[in-house]
Amino acid sequence: MFNAILLNKNEDGTTNARITQLDDGQLPADGDVTVRVDYSTINFKDGLAITGKSPVVRKWPMIPGIDGAGEVVASSHPDWKAGDAFILNGWGVGEVHMGCLAQRAKLKGDWLIAQPAGMTSRTAMAIGTAGYTAMLCAMALQEQGVAKDSGDILVTGASGGVGSVAISILSTWGYRVVASTGKLGEADYLKSLGAADVIDRAELSAPGKPLQKERWAGVVDSVGSHTLANALAQTRYGGTVAACGLAQGMDLPTSVAPFILRGVKLIGVDSVMAPKARRVDAWQRLARDLDPAKLDRITQEITLGDALIHAKDILEGKVRGRLVVNVNA
Repeated sequence: MFNAILLNKNEDGTTNARITQLDDGQLPADGDVTVRVDYSTINFKDGLAITGKSPVVRKWPMIPGIDGAGEVVASSHPDWKAGDAFILNGWGVGEVHMGCLAQRAKLKGDWLIAQPAGMTSRTAMAIGTAGYTAMLCAMALQEQGVAKDSGDILVTGASGGVGSVAISILSTWGYRVVASTGKLGEADYLKSLGAADVIDRAELSAPGKPLQKERWAGVVDSVGSHTLANALAQTRYGGTVAACGLAQGMDLPTSVAPFILRGVKLIGVDSVMAPKARRVDAWQRLARDLDPAKLDRITQEITLGDALIHAKDILEGKVRGRLVVNVNA
């Protein structure tokens, strides 16, 4: 038997989330690798699943947890054997396939990647999907030719998981980063991660003109809606915006002006279904380039029970940085 957060759908359509005990027979039959989960994490999507604020869960009952790290217990997949250390991100886990906010999981070997040398399961989950997505965004800016001397890089949703890690990575690479946040009291925290400047998100969150003063060589945006529209309107000629989130909304009230008059590039960044080779590259770079001291400042460790409480907090923007879930605590 093992402990897990289990989600069920009530008759009125609401979500019931509780900690319960399950056995291996209740795990998905289509998984070919059984794992011991040491650490998981709470992402925005996990918050939506646990609270039922958005219909991200499409199969019931469900164990949430789109991230997991630990050790393989048994495997019929040729790439994995007992004792191997793994990382899981995405692939619909926690939505259509039981996830990792549990002490055990049964997953598909094709979804897993090996923990980089020297990385622990706790460190992997301190990074999690949020940090891995931040790296994909940073890589996208580099690949589109945004250089260290191109100009300022804007990071929106800066005090959240994606934003915090993006600031850390980009500043380590030598970029000058400007952090946008609704929590100006976190300015010292953001500057400790490498932000050169901090601005109030109110500068970006209201409706704005299609073209505005050119400010940013590149943008990492996890907010969407008017924030993304204004970021596009303020991006310099030939600049790149990497978009990966929708904390403000899924809409994009913009025009073609930034694209056809300034040659701005909007790059969509998806972490859920990203090809394995790109995942491995991102995680190797995280292991090499993410400052452990900065990661410690970003991270708070919680228990499986705490995860039920913090799910609502992360949706309300009350969580700073990353929440690592010790599923065995």
